Amino acid sequence: MEAVRQGDLNSLAVLFERHHRALFHFFVHVNGNRDLSRDLVQDVFLRILKYRQSWQPDRSYTAWMYQIARNAQNDALSKRKVESELVDTDSVSNDAMDDKLNRKQEIATLRRAMARLPLEKRELLVLSRFENLKYEQIASILGVDVGTVKVRVYRAVRQLGQIFFELSGEKVSI
Repeated sequence: MEAVRQGDLNSLAVLFERHHRALFHFFVHVNGNRDLSRDLVQDVFLRILKYRQSWQPDRSYTAWMYQIARNAQNDALSKRKVESELVDTDSVSNDAMDDKLNRKQEIATLRRAMARLPLEKRELLVLSRFENLKYEQIASILGVDVGTVKVRVYRAVRQLGQIFFELSGEKVSI
């Protein structure tokens, strides 16, 4: 990132190659819109170029990049009033076995449950569970203490579980 900060655009291409897939998956999990997610990935790298001087070498590049991604997502939501619904990307053939069908139904239920979570909780789960960021990195992105992140992730997982079981028709006492 230091090379990009100094104006080396070839280094930006290297960063793009390393991180564009992870960003795309982050956006798809958060907003459920693949086309919007592609646009947002491009927007993030434009912002990285535009705001490259704001990156601090003592700060994690990944945390800084995801903070930019969150800002881009929030700007897109407020600008476009995007309805947040998750897309089912799994395709199961007609001759799939019952366990594959059950798995697909569970995944669809999980996606619907994720869509019902408030955006802040959905972002936390995507960053911690799908992007595998450490709590320290998430704390840096959100500008809060690590303990706060742990509590928020716990509460998000708990709420997700409650919603999941409601949608699946199972009784739960959490």
